[in-house]
Amino acid sequence: MQRGLVRSLVLARGSWFDTLTTSVCIAVSLGGATVDAQGKPRARDLGIPFDGTPAALNAITDVPGVEVGATTLISGAGPLKVGAGPVRTGVTAILPRGKNSKDQVFAGWFSLNGNGEMTGTTWIEEAGFLEGPILITNTHSVGVVRDASIKWSVEHGQASQAWSLPVVAETWDGFLNDINGFHVKPEHVFAALDGARSGPVAEGNVGGGTGMRCYGFKCGTGTASRKIDARSGGYVVGVLVQANHGTRDLLRVAGVPVGQELPEPAAGRAADASRARDALGEVGSIIIVVATDAPLLPHQLKRIARRATLGLARTGSVSSNGSGDIFIAFSTANAGAANAPEAAQVSMMSNARIGAVFEATVQATEEAIVNALVAAETMIGVDGHRTEAISHDALRQALRKYNRLK
Repeated sequence: MQRGLVRSLVLARGSWFDTLTTSVCIAVSLGGATVDAQGKPRARDLGIPFDGTPAALNAITDVPGVEVGATTLISGAGPLKVGAGPVRTGVTAILPRGKNSKDQVFAGWFSLNGNGEMTGTTWIEEAGFLEGPILITNTHSVGVVRDASIKWSVEHGQASQAWSLPVVAETWDGFLNDINGFHVKPEHVFAALDGARSGPVAEGNVGGGTGMRCYGFKCGTGTASRKIDARSGGYVVGVLVQANHGTRDLLRVAGVPVGQELPEPAAGRAADASRARDALGEVGSIIIVVATDAPLLPHQLKRIARRATLGLARTGSVSSNGSGDIFIAFSTANAGAANAPEAAQVSMMSNARIGAVFEATVQATEEAIVNALVAAETMIGVDGHRTEAISHDALRQALRKYNRLK
């Protein structure tokens, strides 16, 4: 990237496919914590203690049927030339029942702080159903991604009704990316959707998370999952985040005030004049997607979406005025409910058992955010702006100081 290497990367089945170099990294599963073939660790591999038990991949794709794909766009270096770059952006796609199904899912959403966008939510609030994929990109690419999502659905026969109200969410990557250059194109959306797969999910500087940062460090895409105890149904909860929120001093990992142990250099804050517009110096956002196979109805899924707030809070966020913190939850249970000709026969988890899903959501959200931090790599973007990745050694040292290293 520092040498101006031009790349257009498409993520599929948790691997990189570089259209210029055709290099490939294959992700493998090691004891519930996924490490890629280059030995890139996840948060658990560093010894960070998390509550709960992850499912096999510790990813949103542990929920049966869920597929994830992404297109990553990285090109150029040096001074910002609007329309030319540097480019540090992309798009992430989550398909609740995969590419080959047009069956809608029950869904609910929640806005903790609304300085952001998630299209299609008024119909979810009204009807309780999510049709088609969830897409996440940068703030100024929502429109093209939305239109491309409709086109893809029509061309693939995925539209179950005569109109489409797709869900597209965003966070702002303008510190590192030429956000006003509108570099995300319809073909990039198509690539993310066509390349979506089950299996491991790449994290960090990928997809819509490519140019994102959180808590003063390089950040981006992260995921995690939890397996609910058999006594509460044995269901799975998976979370995927696009994290671009928070200031350094707020960061907490496993209860440790890591941000205060690893303070941000004054030069780092001074380089980002946009942060002066917010009292806390925060102009970022976070999108959280929660998936489960537990049989939940829309009003229950709205409750689940709200619980993502608690997982976010565990990492230190206070959801500042400048942050768009918007969450959506869906259930892959109750297949066919949207297409019933008259009355649909559906199942609903008892409210006496739903607490297990609440807990799993909180735990998986927390870990997904930390996974995004741990996976991200230092990036230089427009005008030489540099965002450092968190040092794994320094993070472990801070946890060890508080006797929290596993």
